[in-house]
Amino acid sequence: MVKINIGKRSLEIDAKKVASLGMFSGLMFRSKNTKNLLFEFSKPKRAAIHSLFVFFPFAALWLDDKNNLVDSHYVEPFTLSVSPKRPARRLIELPTNKKNKYILRLLDDKERFKYKRL
Repeated sequence: MVKINIGKRSLEIDAKKVASLGMFSGLMFRSKNTKNLLFEFSKPKRAAIHSLFVFFPFAALWLDDKNNLVDSHYVEPFTLSVSPKRPARRLIELPTNKKNKYILRLLDDKERFKYKRL
């Protein structure tokens, strides 16, 4: 479980920590009902991601050292590159599935991004 801070709210997200080799594949070739993924970087950086071979949309949440939300993006399938506006220490990839419906609606209410309703 990862506790993230979105403004004055906090939220717990169940996410599987990805090993260093898994950072290259992320959600590629997985189903929409896969687990949320947590990537940790050795130092804060503007880590760009892509969604090549990801066949469903997902939310990318970049966090700082204290798990404050730095930036978020709704990522469509086969997007070439998405990066945060500021450096981040962690990245969570949330598939747009029914399990993440509450989290996605909360982010949508905060005007972080607009996603297609489930």
